[in-house]
Amino acid sequence: MMGFLLSPHVETIWAAKAAKPHRVSKSVLYARERWTTPDHDFIDVDFLYHELKLEAKKPLWVMFHGLEGSSQSHYARAFARYAQDHHLNYCVPHFRGCSGELNLAPRAYHSGDWQEIDWILRRLKAEHAGDVYAIGVSLGGNALMRWAGEMGSSASLVVQGVVSICSPLDLHASGIHIGLGLNRHIYTPMFLRTMKPRALQKLTQFPHLFDKSKLLASRNLYEFDNVFTAPLHGFKSTEDYWARASAKPHLANIQIPALAINAVNDPFIPASSLPKDHAVGHHVKLWQPRRGGHVGFAADCLTGFPGHLQTLPQVVGAFFHDGAVPRG
Repeated sequence: MMGFLLSPHVETIWAAKAAKPHRVSKSVLYARERWTTPDHDFIDVDFLYHELKLEAKKPLWVMFHGLEGSSQSHYARAFARYAQDHHLNYCVPHFRGCSGELNLAPRAYHSGDWQEIDWILRRLKAEHAGDVYAIGVSLGGNALMRWAGEMGSSASLVVQGVVSICSPLDLHASGIHIGLGLNRHIYTPMFLRTMKPRALQKLTQFPHLFDKSKLLASRNLYEFDNVFTAPLHGFKSTEDYWARASAKPHLANIQIPALAINAVNDPFIPASSLPKDHAVGHHVKLWQPRRGGHVGFAADCLTGFPGHLQTLPQVVGAFFHDGAVPRG
């Protein structure tokens, strides 16, 4: 039984489908704000509900979700429960088109969307009296680390620290890996099942935006990105997109406290592509445990079936509090 639970695929899927955000069942309530973007589009930001939207001077944790994620993703709700328990302000900005309503502009979102993150974080900082901390999961973590690398020392004017969780910091390595073996049968269809219809909605908004037949024929993320993501966001091809959007080459430029969390058995990310200590600079810490899957880390699955998802929030909380990183 234990061996079954420690399969990287089971760890990943169990966390998303079975484990609970918290040991104690309690609903997470959000209050949504719609923000107009500088290019006259919109994004939706979900704030953890308080009687007052943001409690003055309490820290604000900002969660950037992963590919096709939202404020209702299992990890977002787990962090919301941690924020409730620790009296933190918390919000989840949705990347364009991920809040349940199609955005207005031709563009969508992508793994290196650090300019969008910059605008969101600066607005939150301007509107919030307390310290701001940022967390990014998977795609959102790569974009967040990409932002921190671009900003250098000026990032400290906006946030106190950043954490990426299970992020494909080398997009080429991860993009190829997710299209191989079991991954191409489990995860690639799961993502394309929502990404293709959303792309076709964009084509209804903007006829001739891309080649419909090529999009429908795409069998993996490489082919999808070549037809849709790359050209819509100013990249020449998937190769150009993955190379220019990857955060890994920019980790050495980060000059604020940063933690990159990656399980070595993450089925999305080959272990050989994970960053090494000597290549990231002294502001960046790495936690690369043997197990965890992709945004898994469910705890107490046997003693408190079906388990809970507070391990990652606890690790992030300890890092933001005093820079602590687990051993092993």
